Amino acid sequence: MKCGIIGLPNVGKSTLFNALCENEQALAANYPFATIDPNTALVKVPDGRLKDITEIAKPEKVIPAVFEIVDIAGLVKGASKGEGLGNAFLTHIRSVDALFHIVRCFDDNDIQHVENRIDPIQDIGIIDTELALSDIEILDRNYQKIKKFPKNDDEKKKVEILKKSIDDLSEGKSLLTTLSIEELVHLEEYKLISTKPVVFICNVDESSAQSGNHYTKIVEDYAKEKGSEVLIVSAKIESEISQIEEESEKQEFLESLGLKETGLKRVIKKGYEILNYINFFTAGEKEVRAWTIVKNDTAPLAAGKIHSDMEKGFIRAETISFKDFIAYKGEQGAKEKGKLRLEGKDYIVKDGDVMHFLFNV
Repeated sequence: MKCGIIGLPNVGKSTLFNALCENEQALAANYPFATIDPNTALVKVPDGRLKDITEIAKPEKVIPAVFEIVDIAGLVKGASKGEGLGNAFLTHIRSVDALFHIVRCFDDNDIQHVENRIDPIQDIGIIDTELALSDIEILDRNYQKIKKFPKNDDEKKKVEILKKSIDDLSEGKSLLTTLSIEELVHLEEYKLISTKPVVFICNVDESSAQSGNHYTKIVEDYAKEKGSEVLIVSAKIESEISQIEEESEKQEFLESLGLKETGLKRVIKKGYEILNYINFFTAGEKEVRAWTIVKNDTAPLAAGKIHSDMEKGFIRAETISFKDFIAYKGEQGAKEKGKLRLEGKDYIVKDGDVMHFLFNV
């Protein structure tokens, strides 16, 4: 999973990136374009089930699933025409699977705002407009190329979808709400930014971390119209939490602020949710490992995450639900209780399944 952190300059992107990634340090500074080249980090996906499986399997090593976060340079008006870091910025955005759009939702005269005012919706509008203009340019270029002489019915259909997409974006509509899944599939080759799922992360002050403020309420209403999600996070608090090493102390600090879990956990959970991701596990003496797949993937596709040969030569999967693996103290206990199942090529992998694949190449 690769998610990009975007937003205007100076809204807290790099501060939040550093807090989420803990060991990675992007330059966080009180001036526009502190980030020029994208900062990238692999973050371990927090999953308590991995610890439970490890306590039973007692492997030599444990490998969690990972989540790639990219801190992308701040965007300004005119980026689609090359202003600021324009085209480079937009290229970086096209490479990610989902977007975390950081929006400033706090007042602080000591922290400069690139537009010299605090207005979350106008901030979002600047970003949305530049992303839409960039996509319209790509769509129109391809539309002009094939509209005069479509070669077949598929291209005729594509011409209609391209025209509809250009019109929708020009009117400020979200393609995720105006296009069908079939229509979105026709546009996949263009790597549009406008078809990527978005989570708006409201960066608030410490006093608003628990329940938000008037700025976050405005963003929530806007996101609802666009079919997007919202998280309320204080980059300042997350920065402080990231400096605490002991897990128990982190939890104590969170509880003192009325919070249940870190922003990192909430961001990753939301990332999984919008991308329809789940985890399955492999467990043995050498290692216990979490693997990320898309919800409703079949057993051969899951096997292919481990190695392409396992997908090609898939025979069957020995499968135990996470619940049964824990209840019966591992593979042997589950097998004795008849809880180890042999699943074929059509099996839809469930979140938390502990699996062993049999294959022949």
